[in-house]
Amino acid sequence: MKEELMFPVALQDGIDFDDYIIATYFVSFPKEVPVYQLAPALAVEQSTGTWVPVPGETLEVKSKHLARVIGIYEAPDFEFEVPREVENRNYIIQVAYPEINIDRQIPMLLTTVVGNISMGGRIKLLDLRFPKKYVDGFKGPKFGIEGIRKLLNVYDRPLLNNMIKPCTGYPVEVGAELFRAAALGGCDIIKDDELIADAPFNRVADRVKRYMEIEKEVYEQKGEHTLYTVNITDEVPKIFENAKRAIENGANALMVNYLAVGFTVMRALAEDPDINVPILGHMDVTGAMYMSPYHGVSSHLLLGKLPRLAGADIVVIPAPYGKASVLKEKFINNANNLRFSFYHIKPVFPMPSGGITPSMVPSTIKDLGKDIVIGSGGGIHAHPEGPIAGAKAFRQAIEATMKGIPLSEAKNTYRELAIALEKWSDPFGKGIGI
Repeated sequence: MKEELMFPVALQDGIDFDDYIIATYFVSFPKEVPVYQLAPALAVEQSTGTWVPVPGETLEVKSKHLARVIGIYEAPDFEFEVPREVENRNYIIQVAYPEINIDRQIPMLLTTVVGNISMGGRIKLLDLRFPKKYVDGFKGPKFGIEGIRKLLNVYDRPLLNNMIKPCTGYPVEVGAELFRAAALGGCDIIKDDELIADAPFNRVADRVKRYMEIEKEVYEQKGEHTLYTVNITDEVPKIFENAKRAIENGANALMVNYLAVGFTVMRALAEDPDINVPILGHMDVTGAMYMSPYHGVSSHLLLGKLPRLAGADIVVIPAPYGKASVLKEKFINNANNLRFSFYHIKPVFPMPSGGITPSMVPSTIKDLGKDIVIGSGGGIHAHPEGPIAGAKAFRQAIEATMKGIPLSEAKNTYRELAIALEKWSDPFGKGIGI
């Protein structure tokens, strides 16, 4: 038994990356805090030990289960002195957690890599590097980008999603007519708002049955299918009852507020062989965990790797063009974590959302490409000529952009687009060009 295996520190070259999950943290502490001593203590805290030695933490336990600090990097990288004017010192710390401690699941992953240290001051989880053996324990999304495109028979452009507005408070028939209008206008996907699920005034089963009747009618009229992502978010086990009831009534997609119900619940839905429809994961609650620059978990994990690992086929992400507060580089990175290679896990659709109007379509496609779902609620329903025209305006903006035609020219051809651009050329003052 190597003596070095008894200590909570190691060189990166001294561990087998196939056996460890690597967590990367940003930490910032007053300069008098001895971070080079604190980091190994955190590794012990999140694996085998506690603040004081205990008899059960034997050499054998440590050798198999002790987490190890494999990197401490200060920025700026002081070498011979810390300037007197410096108050806080900033570090990137990497910790290797034995995969065997966690197994192939997300609850113990978060307990291990975030856990108690989330209350330890300015510590933010920046990233996780997973070994193949960990990811092999997950099935991931059933459909992903390729599967959803095949369902809709749309391969050469971004997809268009509409969120039915108002968010909640309406009966089934009101929602049904809004659904009909959005579908007739050309929306590929129509979703419930995250604020309505199995409400006493608007039940999931009733909604699915009526909306899917309309979906068939619109398909016969236009030859374009529409996915309806019905929000089944609820307590356990009722969320599974909602899913079963939706499928029985003809649902062709589902929606889950995944952080509100937990990654494990969405994973159970996605891996259920009887639920053979795409799942849209909604982002609400995630901001409480990622918005702070000094605490929590970086957004590309909460909006990218983790919901994808748990089986979402589409993930709603905040876009920098509309009402959301997000840096463009973060937005692009979040999308990359949904689509770049990730062992056997299928690439999934990012859905930019949050105050999106047709004027923002060129920027969205320029930044992310065509493998996206463009999400709009008010930008469709509040069109001066109604939601049919609102959806048409988006499809026109998508068509023009894919052809390389600036919207400033395209509006001379498309009436609905011209009206939308006149109403919302740059509604949030973010300099969106058309």
